[in-house]
Amino acid sequence: MGAPPERSAAAVPGDAAADAARQALVRDIVAEGGLTDPAWRAAFEEVPRHLFVPYYYVPGVHGHERLWGEDPDPGRRERWLRGAYANEPLATRIKDGELLSSSSQPSLMALMLDALDVRDGDTVLEIGTGPGYNAALLSHRLGSAAVTSVDLDPEITESARRHLASAGHRPAVVTGDGARGCPQRAPYDRIIVTCTLPSVPAAWPEQCRAGARVLAPFATGLISLRVRATERGSYAEGRFLHTPAYFVPLRGALPQREPLPHLDGLPRRATGHDLFRFLLTLTAGSLDPGDALALWEREGRPQRERYGITVAPGRQWAWLDDPGGPHTWPLGG
Repeated sequence: MGAPPERSAAAVPGDAAADAARQALVRDIVAEGGLTDPAWRAAFEEVPRHLFVPYYYVPGVHGHERLWGEDPDPGRRERWLRGAYANEPLATRIKDGELLSSSSQPSLMALMLDALDVRDGDTVLEIGTGPGYNAALLSHRLGSAAVTSVDLDPEITESARRHLASAGHRPAVVTGDGARGCPQRAPYDRIIVTCTLPSVPAAWPEQCRAGARVLAPFATGLISLRVRATERGSYAEGRFLHTPAYFVPLRGALPQREPLPHLDGLPRRATGHDLFRFLLTLTAGSLDPGDALALWEREGRPQRERYGITVAPGRQWAWLDDPGGPHTWPLGG
C-alpha cells in the first residue's frame, strides 16, 4: 500500500486541539498507574505524537483505511487527530497487507521507558525506529546526542528523521540490521527494542557497558536483561515483566523462531489462555505441547515474572524460576 506524501508539519485542526488531546492522553496513562517519573511525564506532555503519525491506517470495510492529517475533509482531519492521541497502537506502514511499522500503544511505551530505568548521562540504543516517536521521547529525557536508533528500512529511517526534526530532535537515526546493533556508537548504557525477537543477538551485550540494561519484547512478553562483563565475554540475564506485549517481528538476518505447534487435542481452557500460549511461544521448537501443558498445570500456571532468559557467549536459554534449574529451554542465537 503506497504512502501519501509527507510534510514536516501536519495541518492540525488548531494547536489547542492537539495540546488538549495530548494532555488527555497523559491523564489517561497516569490514571492507569503510568508515568510516575516526572521526567517521562514531561516528555509525554511536551512531545507532539501527531507529528510522528502524519498518516496511519485503521481497519475499514474494504481493507485498511488511511487517515491523513492533511485530508481536505475537516471531519476526517479531526478523526485523524483523535486517533493520533488515542491510547492505541497505530499502523504507520503497510505493504501487500503486511504490517511493517507502527507507533506503539502510548501506555505500553510509558511502561517500557519506566522499566528501562535510565539515569542522566546514559546513552541509549533503540532497535526499531518506527515513526520516531519513541526516539523523540528518549531525546527529550536524555538529549539527542545520547540516543541512537536503528531500523532496517531506509524509507522508515528517512521519514523518522523528518518527524524528529519537525519536533526539534536530532538523534542518530541509522539504517541497518538492528540485530547487529550499532557498534560505531557503542558502548551503551541501555538498549530498548520495539520489535519482537526470535532470540537475543549476541552483538547487543557486547556493545553494552557492564551493568547496562536490555529491554525487549520476546514471546508475547517483555524481557529485562542486566549485562555483566567476564573474561569470557559479556553475559546478560533477567526476568520477564508482568505485562503482555505484542510487536511486529524484528526484520533482518536473525533466524526466525519455530512457529507455534498444532494444539489439536489440548483442552480449550489451556489453548485459549494467555499464559499458556506465552509458554508455548517461549519454548517453541524445544518443548512438546503436551509436556508444556503438564508443566504449566503442575507449576500452578506461572505468571510471566517467573520466567527468564540467560545470554552467555555462544549460547542462550529460557528458564522457569532458576537459570540453572530443571526447566530450561535452548534459544537460537
